[in-house]
Amino acid sequence: MEKMRLQKFLARCGVCSRRKAEEYIAAGQVKVDGQTVTEMGVSVGEENHVTFNGRLLTLEEEFEYYLLNKPAGYITTLSDPQGRPTVTSLLRGVKTRIFPVGRLDLDTEGALLLTNDGNLAQRMQHPSLHTKKHYEALVKGRPAAAALRQLEQGVELEGKLTAPAKVHLVKQGENSAVLALTLQEGRKRQVKKMCAHIGHPVLFLKRTAYGRLTLDGLKRGAWRRLSSVDLEKIFL
Repeated sequence: MEKMRLQKFLARCGVCSRRKAEEYIAAGQVKVDGQTVTEMGVSVGEENHVTFNGRLLTLEEEFEYYLLNKPAGYITTLSDPQGRPTVTSLLRGVKTRIFPVGRLDLDTEGALLLTNDGNLAQRMQHPSLHTKKHYEALVKGRPAAAALRQLEQGVELEGKLTAPAKVHLVKQGENSAVLALTLQEGRKRQVKKMCAHIGHPVLFLKRTAYGRLTLDGLKRGAWRRLSSVDLEKIFL
């Protein structure tokens, strides 16, 4: 392994982004060969032992992160016994073995993160971190204001109340409406179940963003590799 800046090493180990790594270093949470390091100019190589809050870090591979604008008709698993196309088949030219973070239904479109970084995947799906996921849903009927407030305050699904959500009526037609929803939890098929609960089933669903990480002009089926700056937007 060639020498690299300490903050890059932490990012490559999946601890955090480079910017966040600088905060951890300045706070004295990182040691190199048993010595606490608080300066930014330190470089490390394979001969060094780096620990973060007492945990030894190992650089096994370079992590990669991709944002896909998932089209309908693709499943978010690595293989399918029924032979349906998988989302990883859309990332042509990517040779690293990556996996989708969370799931989108076969007929659901939009933002999907794929990576080989298990730590980031855990962080994104951990309930305590409240990662915001933004959706746009076309629903049947014309939801009343009281029904939308019910979604915001929480509805009971399978014996448990959903966390408070943000809901905004984007557009209303004669027999349907478009809703913008922001959730901070990720139960299976949650948006569809919430809308069905208030009597307005989803006709079409798209995830538009994670935090402030948007599709940013990506066409349906297109993808792009993410930078450390992009990754920070997920948790904003």
